[in-house]
Amino acid sequence: YSNFIDELRVYVRGGTGGMGYPNLGGEGGRGGDVWFVARERTTLKSIREKYPQKRFVAGSGANSSVKALKGEKGKDCEVHVPLGISILDENGKQIGELNAAGEKFLAARGGLGGSLATHFLPCKGQRRTVHLDLKLIADVGLVGFPNAGKSSLLSKISHAKPEIANYAFTTIQPELGKIMYADYKQISVADLPGLIEGAHANKGMGHKFLKHVERTKQLLFVVDVSGFQLSTKTQFRTAFETILLLTKELELYKEELVTKPALLAINKMDLPCAKDNLDELMTQLENPQDFLHLLEEEMIPANTLEFREMIPISTYTGEGIEELKTCLRKSIDEQAEQVNEEYRKKKLLLLQTSK
Repeated sequence: YSNFIDELRVYVRGGTGGMGYPNLGGEGGRGGDVWFVARERTTLKSIREKYPQKRFVAGSGANSSVKALKGEKGKDCEVHVPLGISILDENGKQIGELNAAGEKFLAARGGLGGSLATHFLPCKGQRRTVHLDLKLIADVGLVGFPNAGKSSLLSKISHAKPEIANYAFTTIQPELGKIMYADYKQISVADLPGLIEGAHANKGMGHKFLKHVERTKQLLFVVDVSGFQLSTKTQFRTAFETILLLTKELELYKEELVTKPALLAINKMDLPCAKDNLDELMTQLENPQDFLHLLEEEMIPANTLEFREMIPISTYTGEGIEELKTCLRKSIDEQAEQVNEEYRKKKLLLLQTSK
């Protein structure tokens, strides 16, 4: 997975409280807290490089004294983390998540200062080991088998410059690009490592890929119009079979993924037999139930996807690229409007019930 890090284990400890002052009933200051704060342009890799020990400890509270009966609180420790972080405890249970810039999570609370209740002895701060798990947040996630042309597509529609080569696993780490429109609207697109059959069972890059799909608003399936074969040892799959297998992999990992709005980009339309293959694929997608017998039963998804748009493209000649960008914009805008409408209805309902 090369330089990209999407999980990190760190130790956090709240500061110890300050000593109380028994003679005058003085209270020691509370220990500082450890906070995770979501910041843009931050990566888990930069955290690991800056803090190789991966230990974050807050300051101790000040002792109570004749000059200051109430000791000052210890200094808080703020750790800047990327957006899209889930915080898990040692048992793997999620205890928090940070999705927007400025959101904070209290990772370790500081100990109380010494007071009458504690016989003027300070308390130690909370200490624990937590896992930071990153799931990329993007408007659109590219889904496809290796060599479908996802990296090429990302470089065509955005300013990203992913590594592109003619072998199966070009993408071994997620790439984020932004589509810029004339009215300055931006849509973020994530090119994720290529799925393979059995990805849900963590074959290939299985879960490392699939967990990033969870945070994307929409999916853009990218398939090679002429079909796909990973190697000479694996079976050749037509474009239609590829779509079904991709759907099955998403479904087996997490069923909700198949409910996301999806579009289909049918790539490599510059190849000689592309037109015939496209006609055949369109016929199959119109009535998928009639062609499910082409696959083994265990590979057939429970739900066949209905694509909002199906756009034939060629990343080589540029055919269909502008149309695809327009369709993505329209789909994202429609989804945003739908979400706003639902929010308005909820607000209205709350107002009516409160009256």
